[in-house]
Amino acid sequence: MTVKPVLRSDMTIEEICVAGNQYIESEWKTLYDAMLDELTTAFREIEDAAYGRYLDQLMPALFDSLEDAGFIAAEPLKEHDFVIGKCLIFRNSLEKWGTEDNRSRIFWNVIRCKDGQQPIGTLLTEIPHSHLKFDIPRAPVLYSLREHEREQIAKGIRRIME
Repeated sequence: MTVKPVLRSDMTIEEICVAGNQYIESEWKTLYDAMLDELTTAFREIEDAAYGRYLDQLMPALFDSLEDAGFIAAEPLKEHDFVIGKCLIFRNSLEKWGTEDNRSRIFWNVIRCKDGQQPIGTLLTEIPHSHLKFDIPRAPVLYSLREHEREQIAKGIRRIME
């Protein structure tokens, strides 16, 4: 039984990040071990899409908790958007760091208050992964940014990763 992170409507983006990381740290490895055989097989056929299947199991609890606390993490979808993990959109991601066996893709979600749509910041999700075989070499990690404009988010990601 997956434990959902406990979030409150008065939390800052930094507090949401801490709670989200506690959730990921407690759940990622058990889920990874449980899905490893299935996703190792899937990787041979669908390659990187196997990581999407994993994130489809890991991330919805976090996004559900955000919604329950009165936040919006999703944005309106465009026609060709590809979404995994409930709210991770590929056009809102960068993959530029690491080696083929330990790459990092960073997704971002601007987090808004339901009332008024005011952004409180951006939640970044780093997914370490291999392009050679199905492998997540370490826990996914969340980072927070106060910025919420695309250009500033990209600068913030580079600052964190480089």
